[in-house]
Amino acid sequence: MSHFAEIDPNSGTVLRVLVVPNEQEHRAQDFLANELGLGGLWIQTSYNANIRKKYAGIGDTYDATTDTFIAPSTTEGEPLV
Repeated sequence: MSHFAEIDPNSGTVLRVLVVPNEQEHRAQDFLANELGLGGLWIQTSYNANIRKKYAGIGDTYDATTDTFIAPSTTEGEPLV
């Protein structure tokens, strides 16, 4: 199974993370957005952080420039873990 995060196109915020069957991984954006009718932008994430630095969580931000997911910061500027 593969995991994909829905990204808010305006803020880059992760809205939700869904599991996609392995046979749909190669076309997950089309599968989730069109075939399942969910719309949105979907970016793959990984439990073991093999891609995009960390597993995407709701409220994280996707940075397209670095192609990574970033945890929200506390008021002191330290990332939440």
